[in-house]
Amino acid sequence: MKFDLSNLSKQEKIGQMIMVGMDTNYVTDRIKDLIQKYKIGGIILYRKNFGTYQDLIFLVNQLKELNKNNKIPLFIAIDQEGGRVDRLPSEFLNFPSANKLGTKGDYNLIEEDAEIISKILANTGFNMNFAPVLDLQNHKQGHVIGDRAFSKDVEVVSRCGKIFVNKHKENNIVPVIKHFPGHGSTKMDSHFVLPIITKKIERLEKEDMKPFENVIKSGSDAMLVGHLIIPKVSKLIPASLSRKFIYKYVRKKFKYNKLVITDDLKMRAIRFVYGEQLAVQRAFFAGNDIIVFRYKNTEERKAINNLLKLYDKNIGRVNRSVKRILKVKEEYNVNDDLVENMLDIEEINSQIQKIRSNCGLWTITK
Repeated sequence: MKFDLSNLSKQEKIGQMIMVGMDTNYVTDRIKDLIQKYKIGGIILYRKNFGTYQDLIFLVNQLKELNKNNKIPLFIAIDQEGGRVDRLPSEFLNFPSANKLGTKGDYNLIEEDAEIISKILANTGFNMNFAPVLDLQNHKQGHVIGDRAFSKDVEVVSRCGKIFVNKHKENNIVPVIKHFPGHGSTKMDSHFVLPIITKKIERLEKEDMKPFENVIKSGSDAMLVGHLIIPKVSKLIPASLSRKFIYKYVRKKFKYNKLVITDDLKMRAIRFVYGEQLAVQRAFFAGNDIIVFRYKNTEERKAINNLLKLYDKNIGRVNRSVKRILKVKEEYNVNDDLVENMLDIEEINSQIQKIRSNCGLWTITK
């Protein structure tokens, strides 16, 4: 399906640049309002938003129904990595962590893992996955990245990342590589503080940024920029909110003209330093195409309305982002078609079981 940028209103364009989370396991008036009045472009779901697999399908279909009169279909996203970042309903067995897969060294196994994950998502109504993690494993398992990373080896992470990305693309799931420029070089967790990366920029380019560069070259349509401070480039402004950083590295150095997405602006460190409204505006001026946040009703509406006020003086900047968003939604056949068929969970679990066994994980029955 082709989407016409010229046919979109100011509200619809700004809305496409917004992705929000939900705080409940049902659709609230807040979500209805954001979809139907503010025309937001996407919703990200977590396990707290549903109980069972059937609950998840019901919720996804509700969101699609709410959006059916809008011109552009919704991104319905999740961050399903496997391991400790497991967002699927509990009926599904947990997939091995990226590190278990990377340590095994069997790239066919990674291909099978990504194939199953992306097929589950595609058949459950999702069209975007905030994965794979391309950070290097420079710290122990308890670290914010830890076993979420495939390896500390640049080539292993690059190869695993390419496989994961390509399998998702085959199944029409937009893979979002993260957390650029690499969370592995700091011990701090950006959920709570703003991590400062003190590694020399030359090393950062050769090491932490390299998997991102390699996967971009092989074809990546979306990248998440982390709340990471690189003083040599952006002083004390996190990469996610720095126009200088995003332009210099993402757009210019990598010649990347695909989607740039913020990490969640609700994270404590961002809210503490910038507050809700300034964070959204900084994310906008930094050049992010999609801004992700979960705020209280009044703060969300205020943030969107503030962006609307910026529109007239930033039409070209908005249009560039919306063009990128529409292009990805076209290429991945993003639509609001309802989910009609239930997956055979027993069969899928048997496939996951084989992958778990190959990674040396205990057999679990459900």
